[in-house]
Amino acid sequence: MKRITPFLWFNKDAEKAARFYTSIFKDSKLVHTGPMSARFRIEGLEFIAFNGGPAHAFTPAVSMFVSCRTQGEVDYYWKRLVAGGKAGRCGWLTDKFGLSWQVVPEVLGDLLGDPDPAKSGRAMKAMLAMGKLDIGKLKRAHAGKGR
Repeated sequence: MKRITPFLWFNKDAEKAARFYTSIFKDSKLVHTGPMSARFRIEGLEFIAFNGGPAHAFTPAVSMFVSCRTQGEVDYYWKRLVAGGKAGRCGWLTDKFGLSWQVVPEVLGDLLGDPDPAKSGRAMKAMLAMGKLDIGKLKRAHAGKGR
């Protein structure tokens, strides 16, 4: 057993949430469900979902970070995770269960970390204007080619 397992406190929808998440991620599995909790695995990482009632709610202070290689992956995860939830800015969204996610292209770190402050600044400005991140627009802004 791994020492650290994310424990997600839901009001009452632990099993629904576990089924939702495992339907989105290809390498995932619903491990166990019960009246109070569910265990599921996404890409080798196990999660516990717990029906704990309304005492605690999710906040964006903790989010799930989805690293995407292509725009197709960004589009796929964004569309499915935001369904019934709420789009945010800069690749952030809140799903229908209140859990925050960041759907981020891998290239973003290189663009924002460019040692040329003009290039990284243009990429940052473009990112701040986006909800779902667009790799093409980020790269064009980084290169100084506008939209």
